[in-house]
Amino acid sequence: MDAYLARLGMDRPRHADVAHLSELQLRHLRSVPFENLSVHLDEEIVLEEKLLLDKIVGAGRGGFCYELNGAFAVLLKDLGYAVTHLQARVFDEDGRLGIPHDHLVLLVETEGAAGRWLVDVGFGDHTHHPLAFDLREDQSDPAGTFRLVETGDHGDLDLYRDGKPQFRIETRPRVLADFAAGAWWHSTSPRSHFTRSLVCSRLTEDGRITLSGHTLVTTAHGERHTEELPDDAAVLAAYRDRFGIQLDRLPVDPRDTRR
Repeated sequence: MDAYLARLGMDRPRHADVAHLSELQLRHLRSVPFENLSVHLDEEIVLEEKLLLDKIVGAGRGGFCYELNGAFAVLLKDLGYAVTHLQARVFDEDGRLGIPHDHLVLLVETEGAAGRWLVDVGFGDHTHHPLAFDLREDQSDPAGTFRLVETGDHGDLDLYRDGKPQFRIETRPRVLADFAAGAWWHSTSPRSHFTRSLVCSRLTEDGRITLSGHTLVTTAHGERHTEELPDDAAVLAAYRDRFGIQLDRLPVDPRDTRR
């Protein structure tokens, strides 16, 4: 856990309060990339806490939602937070819901009377800070305006960003193993966007940086810059220098017709 905190650039918080929770989430988003490289490196994704920590802390890698939120939950519990795994289904562009256990989010309870918080470090470009789980009004965040809306169906909640639905949360508690089928589907199905795309992305202090194949996209203060990296060596260097990921070979880009 100390090594995990060191990767986030933090000392161990003295209190499990919402202020430290917010700092932990923001630093996680800036330090640990959202990436699906394992899918294209033929690496098995196993949802066991020790293996997730070995990957994210020991190997200095990132992951997708099950891995990032799964590992973050271990850290938060070690720091004294009460953490519950919740399953969500992501809305597509046509407003249709994805598979069951499509996404893993965390419900976190803090010290004192601050309430319950929706925490998510595994949805890519998303909230920078926790959302008040029991609030049904607009919540401002650097990433936009968010609102949790009751669906009237079994206590489910829809999360909206700037008026657009993001995912539907089931409030029944889950355990990490419940998400194994979703992780397997997303890493193997030809219908999954993770098998059809290659991405490594993290938040920065002034925007975002994303590497997809040989294309490096940097956004700073709202301005977007795209750079085509000339060769594989430059891509490996970008993974190392921009994301802290040491690779000895490149993941196969499913969109690269040269391969």
